Amino acid sequence: MDGQVDAQDPLFSEADAYERYMGRWSRGLAPLLVRFADVRDSDAVLEVGSGTGALAAAVAASAPSATVVGIDAAAAYVASAQSKRPSDRLTFEVGDARKMRFEAGGFDRTLSLLVINFIPDPERALLEMKRVTRHGGIVAAAVWDYGEGMEMLRTFWDAAIALRPVDGAKDERHMPLCGRGELAALWRGAGLESVVEEGLTIEARFSSFDDCWIPFTLKQGPAGAYVAGLAPAEREALRLRLRQRLVGDEPDHPFVLNARAWAVRGVVP
Repeated sequence: MDGQVDAQDPLFSEADAYERYMGRWSRGLAPLLVRFADVRDSDAVLEVGSGTGALAAAVAASAPSATVVGIDAAAAYVASAQSKRPSDRLTFEVGDARKMRFEAGGFDRTLSLLVINFIPDPERALLEMKRVTRHGGIVAAAVWDYGEGMEMLRTFWDAAIALRPVDGAKDERHMPLCGRGELAALWRGAGLESVVEEGLTIEARFSSFDDCWIPFTLKQGPAGAYVAGLAPAEREALRLRLRQRLVGDEPDHPFVLNARAWAVRGVVP
């Protein structure tokens, strides 16, 4: 996720740790969402839940004349994104998706990457995203397909629940808005028009098993919180089971994992 949760939420609080955990994935997915949302040069773009700046950077690369304002509830993420922004056409600030300071109709595109399923009251946040987007503008978002399509997290949770079936309710497959059709239904319910939902697929390369495992130990996201809550012996059992699933009995080696996100866009009437 690229950031819009309670500013005090320990699941998403350390910018560097988040980069190690999810950065490679968000940087790969961001350009696909920019294209899906049809962002154009000279657009005014709002990013809701800007995290460490992956989506804003993708907008800058695709549409250099566009301006981007990113908001996030976590000040640490905002500071990180601001420190490495590629252009002064990008700005980042602390803000709440459910109550934004911007005037109505001020943006051509409003985007959100890997965030809206973490926002308390996503319906209210979406209505705010719609409000600040001009008539004929586009509101778009993407969320991981936690149930099937996000291979890293699916493999992790399958291994975890095999060891501790009692923890099945913690599996991220149960998160809202991550199944086929759920985002589209939310968008239509908010009164957006010409709603389209599509699967966006990327891959990420890992240099070794530890390159995949260590980010889970950094306490980011639900999976990181889960690992942190295990006793040392349980954590080691999970590490070994996950290693077996990813590299088998072979010596450690590089590997590739795929991920699908559900993306949705709609037009403001």
